[in-house]
Amino acid sequence: MSDKKTTVLFVCIHNAARSQMAEGIANSLFKDKLESKSAGTKPTALDPYAVKVMAEIGIDISWHKVKSLKDLKGEQFDFLVTLCKDDEDLCPFYPGAKETLHRTINDPPGINGTEEEKMAAYRLMRDEILGFIRQQFIAV
Repeated sequence: MSDKKTTVLFVCIHNAARSQMAEGIANSLFKDKLESKSAGTKPTALDPYAVKVMAEIGIDISWHKVKSLKDLKGEQFDFLVTLCKDDEDLCPFYPGAKETLHRTINDPPGINGTEEEKMAAYRLMRDEILGFIRQQFIAV
């Protein structure tokens, strides 16, 4: 068995919530198997709700920096995982990835509702990302 970790690049449009949460989950819960980074096609700022719901499961992403795909130019990854919605977001091609996977994860920023309704939407997104990573990379 190889000691080499599988490298994964998680991408969503803003690198604010979905991809940041995926990076945090992969690097915290699967650090023995995965080494991940995240980036966006149009990066903005780290989403405070993403930070809050990740802290609930003991993962601190408050120190994460938002990155553009351009910031990772030339880096090689075993997998590029796009977390965008098929019809709405630009799911990129990344030449440094050996394999590309896609998982549609709805993006809750902009959700109307109470604070608890917003947190519930982010928890759902976090748990969906966690389930996907477990399912996809458990045999890695």
